[in-house]
Order: sequence, then structure tokens, then C-alpha cells
Amino acid sequence: MPDTTQFRTTTRHMLKESKTYASQTLMGGLSGFESPIGLDRRDRLEALKTGDIGFVHSWDINTSVDGPGTRMTVFMSGCPLRCQYCQNPDTWKMRDGQPVYLDAMIKKVERYADLFKATHGGITFSGGESMMQPAFVSRVFRAAKEMGVHTCLDTSGFLNKSYTDEMIDDIDLCLLDVKSGDEETYHKVTGGLLQPTIDFGQRLAKAGKKIWVRFVLVPGLTSSEENVDNVAKICASFGDALEHVDVLPFHQLGRPKWHELRIPYPLEDQKGPSAALKQRVVSQFESYGLTVY
Repeated sequence: MPDTTQFRTTTRHMLKESKTYASQTLMGGLSGFESPIGLDRRDRLEALKTGDIGFVHSWDINTSVDGPGTRMTVFMSGCPLRCQYCQNPDTWKMRDGQPVYLDAMIKKVERYADLFKATHGGITFSGGESMMQPAFVSRVFRAAKEMGVHTCLDTSGFLNKSYTDEMIDDIDLCLLDVKSGDEETYHKVTGGLLQPTIDFGQRLAKAGKKIWVRFVLVPGLTSSEENVDNVAKICASFGDALEHVDVLPFHQLGRPKWHELRIPYPLEDQKGPSAALKQRVVSQFESYGLTVY
């Protein structure tokens, strides 16, 4: 079936092509990426809509939990949710990220393409919430697929409606955060709504994409038997698309960032789950025929 997806591009004046701009790079976690330094606010917003730039917090090469094999994980800036246990509150505001050229990101993927193929790895977009910048992420994924590189989207699915079916076509795997199994608890945990997560998971399943669900276990917040059962039912609704569920014990590694940013931290004295509690939750998921890690 021919590809009919069209991406509107910015005009030449928006993305400066002089040697001065082309040589500008970001330091620290974004070292090596060309940045469209010098664009005014209007031009940046337009380039964001078209995906010619993306606002990026940081990136790294890892072999951890961001998908199979060795992966380039890109943490995008901006998130509409305010999860009580967020590890990266410094990614909430898009303006706190750095604008990066689309071409620079694609070249970075190309640089590591052979490594990704050799290790059955690829590129993962995380955040923040990567679905806040659908045009940029989707255009990078399209280029990655043309290189034969595996693509993975790490998301809450909250911005389900931002993704077209054509964009979903270029996703190989989704790390879908199902943060709660009922609307009341979900809103308490995130400030948002649960239904878009369910809708996105079902769209992925219908499109034949693979899903790894991630569920953060917070004693007294997400741990009730009823809530866990509801999460398990949601997971089961994804059918064969769901490969496994990761039960992630709550920890306090993100607390220093909340303090540094002077944001009141709602889980200041929260403890992680006991081994017995985690086993109970794992058993609940397994009772629905789900593979659990």
C-alpha cells in the first residue's frame, strides 16, 4: 500500500542555513546535536508543528528497560500530566528543553544504525511525554524505519488523539504506562484521565503493534486489589499485542529533582512496596494469564 502521509515543512527562512547556525551544537546531554539557535518564538512554534525541530531534554545510549537491545533513548521535553511519583519533573515544561534540528536527530540515529541492528536494538522516544511532539517523533521514526532500525514509543497514551493511524504504522513497540485501573485513582495519581490510555493501547493492538505495559506500584496509592485487578483487565483487553507487564516498585530516586526545582513533593515520606506486596500484585496479573516481570 503506498505511503500517503504528508508532512508540511517550514520555509527556508525559518531554519537558518548559514554556517554559523549549522555549526551550533548543544552541550551536556545533547552534545553533538545541531540546534536552531536564533529562531524567534513564532518560527520555533511553526517548526515544532511541522516537526522540523523538537524540544529535547537529553539522550543516552543504554541497554536497560527502554526496549530490546542497545537503544538510543531520547527524552523529550513537555508533559501534560503531573504524576505524583514522576522521576523527571525537569521535563514537564517544553520550554525547558533545547530545540534540535530534525536532520540532526536523524543523523544521530544513522550513526548508530549498525549497532542497533547488531544488538536488535533501536531508538526509543521517552520524556516527559513524547506524544506532545508527534510530528517530530513520527518523522524520526519514519526515517528510522527506512534505515531498518527498530522504533519504540514510551508514553502514557494520554495524548492518543494526537497520533494518526499513519504515525502508529511506524511504531514497532510501545512502552505503555497504565498508571491506574480506574478514573478516580488515575486522576489522583496524574491529574489526567485514564480512558485515552486504554484507547491508545487498543489502537496499537488493532494495528498489530507490540505493547509492554508498565505499572508503578505505590503502596496506598496504586496498590489496592481492586485497582490492580482493573489494570490487569485493561492489559488483557490488548490481547496478543501485549507481550508482558512490568511491575515497577516505587522508589525515591526522583525526590532530589523535586527539591531542586522547589516543587512540593507529595510522596516525601512514601516507602516502596514490600516483597510480599509486590508478589501479591504480580500474582494478580498472572491470574489473568499475563506474563509479568
